[in-house]
Amino acid sequence: MYNPISNEFFDQLTVAMQRKIPSTIEYYQNEEQEKNQEKQTVKALVTTMEIIDGFEFLVLNTKEKIRLSFVVTFNGKRHRKD
Repeated sequence: MYNPISNEFFDQLTVAMQRKIPSTIEYYQNEEQEKNQEKQTVKALVTTMEIIDGFEFLVLNTKEKIRLSFVVTFNGKRHRKD
């Protein structure tokens, strides 16, 4: 099921991209990790956002792509409830 991100989260992402702020992102890599509560953490610059197969993704300067709906915290601010 699709859950859009909040305007506050979108604004925070936009500022981080525009100002090239190094960001700490806690997230699930996939649905299996989400089910098992196995979070990953990465520190990187968010370069852009993309839509892939109908899902919104963050694209990092490391070329890693993180599905927005799997992001738990962004720079210490919680964006989803577990």
